[in-house]
Amino acid sequence: MNLSRPAGVLILVAAGALAACGQDKIAEKVAPLEITQGTSCSLDGMLLADYPGPKAQIFYAGQTEPEFFCDTVEMFHVYLKPEQVRPVRGIFVQDMGKADWDEPRDNWIDATAAYYVHGSKRRGSMGPTLASFASEGDATKFAAQYGGKVYRFADVTPDMVVLDGGALHDSTM
Repeated sequence: MNLSRPAGVLILVAAGALAACGQDKIAEKVAPLEITQGTSCSLDGMLLADYPGPKAQIFYAGQTEPEFFCDTVEMFHVYLKPEQVRPVRGIFVQDMGKADWDEPRDNWIDATAAYYVHGSKRRGSMGPTLASFASEGDATKFAAQYGGKVYRFADVTPDMVVLDGGALHDSTM
């Protein structure tokens, strides 16, 4: 194949641009944002700073700001819904082994690497929550003190994060 010089230059420029795009994807990592007094939950508008328990945030492809959640149950509920499948650039929860339960700030960790305690006596902003931890030891210690069972991110199922507040199982209504 014999290409003219301008066509060859165009091919090289296009190949370089495509290679640079691939590098941008690698460098496009996101870092968690800290909540402020005005940060509100993407689902219900509640102010995150006003409630106890672990918070969460999801960065979706095509969005520069994350969607914040006032509770890990809400985050999992949205993330695990089949109709909500969107490319995720980053997902973060707070390490409750370091954060103050009543006023959690900072201490963001990769949600996919975290340990979660489901079924504890501790309540988050929406009631029962999944306490999130960076270390398995902290999660196990929390479960021993407050009850519950330790799970990994991939082991959390949709039936563990229903947002009905128990109303579906209330036979007294």
